[in-house]
Amino acid sequence: MQAFDPELLSRVADKFQQIGQNPSTHLEGLVWAKPITYWDYIQTDALLNLQVQRSTLPDEMVFIMYHQINELLFKMILWEIQQVSECEQLTTAFFAEKLSRISRYFDMLSNSFDIMRDGMEVEQYMKFRNTLTPASGFQSAQYRIIEFCSTDLINLIDYRFRATIDRNTPYEHAYNHLYWQAAGKNHATGEKTTLIQLFEKRYKAEFIRIMEEYNQKNLWARFRQLPDEDRANPELVQAMRHYDYTVNISWVMAHYHAAEKYLESKGQPAAATGGSDWKKYMLPKYQRRIFFPELWSEEELEKWGE
Repeated sequence: MQAFDPELLSRVADKFQQIGQNPSTHLEGLVWAKPITYWDYIQTDALLNLQVQRSTLPDEMVFIMYHQINELLFKMILWEIQQVSECEQLTTAFFAEKLSRISRYFDMLSNSFDIMRDGMEVEQYMKFRNTLTPASGFQSAQYRIIEFCSTDLINLIDYRFRATIDRNTPYEHAYNHLYWQAAGKNHATGEKTTLIQLFEKRYKAEFIRIMEEYNQKNLWARFRQLPDEDRANPELVQAMRHYDYTVNISWVMAHYHAAEKYLESKGQPAAATGGSDWKKYMLPKYQRRIFFPELWSEEELEKWGE
């Protein structure tokens, strides 16, 4: 039997005493605790039971799992952004490391769309998608939060209204002029579609709270707080540009081409499940969404997404 280390016992006792806990109680708990297993720690059974189809078509399972994987990656991205935003003594090295992680996750997302584009039969998709209306990937709340946490709010406003909005604009008003609002309205009546009404009922209050919370601590705001010489570092600038381009062009266009394959499979464009004009909503040249416009030349901005 391996000898017990009394110094280790002392360290354990110190740990629990510092938080006002009885070390003996916690040590006794170890006597009755079950050994940890991979499946308990990762919650494998729960995870593998989250895929619930609405149809009998096998390829719907691909669609569900792929989107769930996206949401897990979005959570990983937000986990890294939060650490940058909350860091009290932010260093350039810490910022660069977190930015590298965030970009790797989005690179993975951008490079994974072949799973969607080539992983389902068109005939199956065009059938089971009718069971999803009015749900849409548009309604990914985590993706919207990533946007709020990445850049100043003005860069997410529909470019047609940016001149009328500044830092003194009420958040409610700014929210109603976000670039993606245009995809959720009936342009003939001006009314919001069911897609966006349901989305707002669930998330609007949280979105406005996050818009305000990250107004001064989003990725771009924290980048501006770094030393002047570091903000001018070509490698860091390129890393920022890479993240901007990956999120707002590479990933979007990969999504667009996957949607194009299915929605135009019958020779003419089909409407998105949420009813939006998916081409104008998705194409970067229409969105004009750029997280860090100050890091791009006038020519690059002019040709954004072309």
